[in-house]
Amino acid sequence: MKIVAYELNGKATYGVLQDARIIEVSQSFLARYPDVRSLLESRALPELAAVIKGSTATLKLQDMKLLPPVANPRKIFCVGLNYRTHVAETKRPDAKHPAIFVRFADSLTAHEQPMMGPASYSEMFDYEGELAVVIGKGGRHIAPDDAFDHIAGYACFNDGTVRDWQRHTHQWTPGKNFPATGAFGPALVTADEIEDVNKLTLTTRLNGEVMQHASLADLIFTIPVIIEYLSTFTELNPGDVIATGTPGGVGDRRTPPLYMQPGDIAEVEISQVGKLRNVVKSA
Repeated sequence: MKIVAYELNGKATYGVLQDARIIEVSQSFLARYPDVRSLLESRALPELAAVIKGSTATLKLQDMKLLPPVANPRKIFCVGLNYRTHVAETKRPDAKHPAIFVRFADSLTAHEQPMMGPASYSEMFDYEGELAVVIGKGGRHIAPDDAFDHIAGYACFNDGTVRDWQRHTHQWTPGKNFPATGAFGPALVTADEIEDVNKLTLTTRLNGEVMQHASLADLIFTIPVIIEYLSTFTELNPGDVIATGTPGGVGDRRTPPLYMQPGDIAEVEISQVGKLRNVVKSA
């Protein structure tokens, strides 16, 4: 399934994407599982699949204001420096452990919603295309062999970064958390739709030009390793989001540097997962 969160008549809701239309979920179902996080917390994805089986998709995706697939995650983890091409362009040494930082929920926007560059504070607004993993079954001390059993699904992610604020100190948090600088979507593609994550390819485009292109097999720290590491120091909960890192080709490391400008169109496309598209605007 491809689950999309969206706004209808001023109210947040969700449904199942079928081609370019959305299957609406009944009010009785929504009464029990009012948002995607509650759906995951209740382990109700099979129930959703049964409920929408044979249903007709009635809403046009293009007419809906989409929301991030999980709008209210308890935790959003991001992995830095997780492709060798990106490590090389940043001239950083290899690491023994994943570089982990966090984003806040209000730092993210949805598919076809603007990414807001904080122009009053910086002219160094950069893109970072990534695969996002959404946790379906929580836990602590998750073994790598069990990690995929804890994944609900996947989505595209653009870890939009304000580079000068990222480098104010050795802590990256300020440059990663201006409101609506990152993007997440368009849909949560359930794990059963993806046979082998390592066969996925990621492409980031800016105004139609390819900026990044990589295989998910190129991750330094694999998804099971990341889940094991995170679940060692904190509990993972259903709906938590893990952005797995960006490949080489970021704008900041180009010669000359290439930063996103108002009116630019940023796209992150991952095979079998979808295409996340956002127009850049000034905050």
